[in-house]
Amino acid sequence: MPMIRIEMFPGRTIDQKRKFAKVVTDSFVEICGGTRELIYVVFTDVPASEWAVAGELCSDGKAAAPSKTDGGAAPGR
Repeated sequence: MPMIRIEMFPGRTIDQKRKFAKVVTDSFVEICGGTRELIYVVFTDVPASEWAVAGELCSDGKAAAPSKTDGGAAPGR
C-alpha cells in the first residue's frame, strides 16, 4: 500500500487537491505499477510559521515565502 505524502503551504482548493491526487495516483501506477485502489495520497497544509528555509521561518519574511505567482508553492521545490 503506497502512501504519498504532500506537504505544502495552505491555500489550495479542494478541487485542486482532488485533481492533483488523481494525477499523482495515475503517475504512480504508470511509472511504478500497482493497484490504484491501494494508493493513498495524504495532504498536509503547513502554515508558514511552521516551515523554515535556510534557518529562517517563512512567516518571518526573510526566507523564500510562497508568492502569488507560484501558487503558494513551498520554497525549494
